Amino acid sequence: MPTQRISAAAVIDRIVDSDSFATWDTEPLTVAADAAYTASLHRATERAGTDESVVTGEGLIAGNRVAIIACEFAFLGGSIGVAAAERITAAIERATAQQLPLIASPTSGGTRMQEGTVAFLQMVKIAAAVQLHKDAHLPYLAYLRDPTTGGVFASWGSLGHITFAQPGALIGFLGPRVYEALYGEEFPPGVQTAENLYRRGIVDGVLNPKDLRAVLIRALRVLGPAAPAPEFEPATTEIADVPAWQSVMLSRRLDRPGIRQLLEASATDLVPLSGTGQGETEGSMVLALARFHGQPAIVLGQDRVGQTALTPLGPGALREARRGMRLAQELRLPLVLVIDTFGAALSQEAEEGGLAPEIARCVAELVTLRTPTVSLLLGQGTGGGALALLPADRVLCAQHGWLAPLPPEGASAIMHRDTTHAPQMAAAQGIRSRDLLRDGIVDAIVPEFPDAAVEPAEFSARAGRAIARELTGLAAVEPADRIAARLARYRRLGLQ
Repeated sequence: MPTQRISAAAVIDRIVDSDSFATWDTEPLTVAADAAYTASLHRATERAGTDESVVTGEGLIAGNRVAIIACEFAFLGGSIGVAAAERITAAIERATAQQLPLIASPTSGGTRMQEGTVAFLQMVKIAAAVQLHKDAHLPYLAYLRDPTTGGVFASWGSLGHITFAQPGALIGFLGPRVYEALYGEEFPPGVQTAENLYRRGIVDGVLNPKDLRAVLIRALRVLGPAAPAPEFEPATTEIADVPAWQSVMLSRRLDRPGIRQLLEASATDLVPLSGTGQGETEGSMVLALARFHGQPAIVLGQDRVGQTALTPLGPGALREARRGMRLAQELRLPLVLVIDTFGAALSQEAEEGGLAPEIARCVAELVTLRTPTVSLLLGQGTGGGALALLPADRVLCAQHGWLAPLPPEGASAIMHRDTTHAPQMAAAQGIRSRDLLRDGIVDAIVPEFPDAAVEPAEFSARAGRAIARELTGLAAVEPADRIAARLARYRRLGLQ
């Protein structure tokens, strides 16, 4: 069944509050045109009911003022010429000047062929305007409709902080008709679809138009100011003295709650994201917008369920982590990181895919990030895969969470040439929560009564409150002081 094409007016009507849209459009710029092109522009206006291939303006979404740009495919296939590009660019610049979030919904065959190379180069100024909007720390959210191809997809259609797509939409760089004409064969089926791009980590999700407004409302709530903070229980510093090996064994229970249970129990306004945006996605990483007791954040965490011997934490997951860090930086949102990994992949693919350099980049970018950061050691914390998400302003640890350069069995193999000394190595290396607190590696412990696996909902809610408490505290610290304290902390670690 073909995907239903949606007009610009219909997509705007679906997302804004009733009667709140106000156009920013003025008469389109006049471009040089021969008689045939002029006639086609008149016919397009009659057919589409718009005077160009794009509509711009502002409206309210649940009372939040936003700027909107939407293509009209019925006007010459949504193609972008000089007049349309000028309208788009002017709207982006106006949104930036007025400090408005920008919602873009392209649908287009790409550059307007009747205007040639000059039209093709218009994508540069549009991309520049989008980047300057993002540099101003203003949200840019994209919804790709059927079809979105060519220069539109290769510029402003692919620059969103968050990008969703219409189910079944044709989305790709080179249109299938052009491919067939150039190469004499059909483009492989199923590649240029919204669903495939979601699986490949290029778009964040596939959304029915009727669901778009609800997701935008949640996203705008997270992107808005923090809510007043409730009273939180004080951070826990006293924890029962149990052997490190016992914590290791408990952290490996298959029924231990992970990041998804944490979000279910303690997060609101959740907007799941997916992938690096550059053609990679791994099931071992979770990325989302969310609020913890009114405190907004980008959430980035390792999913214990998504990691198996066949699908361990790989370099793609760390590139997705770095995307989360960039989002936090660009949107000026706090970053919450959840560590729960038995270790990064040990394989030829991981080595050739740049695993070690990605760990290095994660550590370097995270420890110098400008936004507030909170890390939570939720369970296992093995090696570089754990270190990549650790160095934050505040570090929390579940009572039976732990952190080590290798799993205790690996440390035993190095030191004793067997794995039977793993319990002794766990104790000697100071990997358990009490030891990490003593050594200044973590700031507070989230208690388990007696084990998160037997109280998953209660523990997850407790961990969520601990995160919110830390986010609230960090919001009261001057950014320069916060960053200086973070850098000093890791500069001094181990020297006391």
